[in-house]
Amino acid sequence: MTSDFPKFSKLRILIFNWRDLAHPLAGGAEVYTHRVAEEWIKMGHEVTLFCASVVGKPELEDLNGLKIIRRGGKHSVYREAKKFYKKEGRGNFDLVIDEVNTRPFGAPKWVKDAQVIALIYQVCREIWFYEVPFLIAIIGRYILEPRWLREYKNVQIITISQSSKESLKLYGLNKVDIVPVGCDFLNEVSQAEKEVVPTIIFVGRLARNKRPDVAIAAYRLLKEQLPTAVLKIVGTGPLEKRIKQSAPDGVHFLGRLSQDEKDRHVSSAHALVATSVREGWGLVVTESAILGTVTVAYDVPGLRDSVKASGGILCQPNPESLNEALKSFFSDTSQERYMNESSNGVLPWHEVASRILNIFFIQYE
Repeated sequence: MTSDFPKFSKLRILIFNWRDLAHPLAGGAEVYTHRVAEEWIKMGHEVTLFCASVVGKPELEDLNGLKIIRRGGKHSVYREAKKFYKKEGRGNFDLVIDEVNTRPFGAPKWVKDAQVIALIYQVCREIWFYEVPFLIAIIGRYILEPRWLREYKNVQIITISQSSKESLKLYGLNKVDIVPVGCDFLNEVSQAEKEVVPTIIFVGRLARNKRPDVAIAAYRLLKEQLPTAVLKIVGTGPLEKRIKQSAPDGVHFLGRLSQDEKDRHVSSAHALVATSVREGWGLVVTESAILGTVTVAYDVPGLRDSVKASGGILCQPNPESLNEALKSFFSDTSQERYMNESSNGVLPWHEVASRILNIFFIQYE
């Protein structure tokens, strides 16, 4: 690519991501992807999203101007992406966004006719040991992830927090810019009345790396001092059956809720608890703050960024420390002092989308 690359008024943008919002395992990365794509379409750009197949969804779909191509499965989507670009993509795109969710697509190797930007929300590192068997985790953590990321040493990278940028540096990646998570900043969001009894809420996938079982362990300890306390758990996942069987009285499993239902429960709770192994940012923390609910979270990469920005409370990553932080919070008569009226470290989505394109154009100035 050369410095005389034209500043198109209408870009043709291709995004590679392993999932789209229709996927049952979609999460924060997919929200980021779709919201940025929506903003680019509003600006007049053409946007295509290539992702894995979803049961019940067509291979080709036009979603309010976003062209979605679904091919392959959990593992084969990476091979299908390469095949798609070689046969159908070449010459048809100006910018390719290679989203790295543990495993990258490797677009810099086979996209030679367009600018490639890698979007990496977080690195995996210790998450390997929560999601796969031990021997595979060793290979993933110490062989695969370092090898995969080395391929991006000379690629422009975007990430969403200072924690993630620092983690990427550990892999020798220095061409990294931070573009924060977006938010709608809906002024019309009405905050619900707080529950009468002390209420905490956990929102997230019920998977090992999110550690919902640890949130329950801290709740057990909290009930010794606050016997009327309630823990609400929003979300589903592979740990659901096991933790339901062992959960004490006072834990309410709400399953997967609509956005409005989730917002109502978060707003009426006194505190959100976040116990992930690590996050890229932790959008639920920001959403909780906007809804008037403080977050009490583990001091781990990603969460330390979003919680500090939102005026929440950080604690050491163990149930005992989480319990102590919650007890201290509930004993404080001026709980609202924890809430920060700042921007919570996020931007309007249209600014997020604009910043990414600005990084693209700077490459050719």
